[in-house]
Amino acid sequence: MGTSPEEALASMIANLKEKTGKSLDEWVALARMSKLAKHGEIVAHLKGKHALTHGYANLVAQTALKSDGAGEPSGEDLVGAQYAGAKAALRPIYDALIAAIRALGSDVEISPKKAYVSLRRSKQFALIQPSTADRVDVGINLKGVAPTKRLEASGSFSAMVSHRVRLESATGVDAELKSWLKRAYDGA
Repeated sequence: MGTSPEEALASMIANLKEKTGKSLDEWVALARMSKLAKHGEIVAHLKGKHALTHGYANLVAQTALKSDGAGEPSGEDLVGAQYAGAKAALRPIYDALIAAIRALGSDVEISPKKAYVSLRRSKQFALIQPSTADRVDVGINLKGVAPTKRLEASGSFSAMVSHRVRLESATGVDAELKSWLKRAYDGA
């Protein structure tokens, strides 16, 4: 039987001092002394200056911000975290995709999650996910459209979309991809 999220968090907190030499309260105090206000900035600071793993840095940042009454990370912070570290070079692909999505209409809802960005109208029509250090996957809802070499069936990528397009550079955000996104947008 698996560990619940609550049990995993309790274990992580319990192991923090042993693994890093400081308790959660000590790390939170250090994070606050940095005077950084955004989740992604705190995570980057703790990883860069104090060599914390992403998991521990994320825990400390969330705790520091929650106790300050700041609440959950913003969409900007979530996107920043997705394109940090080894995936930083993928950010131009994301930016090109968002520019193309915004051109579809003013009613597009861009909703960042922890691991991907959901694109919605009345329902989700696409998603953007940095899947590897050198590839962004665009999931698109195009029910009834036959897969091609480039417009693959989504397979195990995501049950939330019917197709996937793999992008390794911003030049992949071309007329063909934009036409698929427009078709999915029109159907949402």
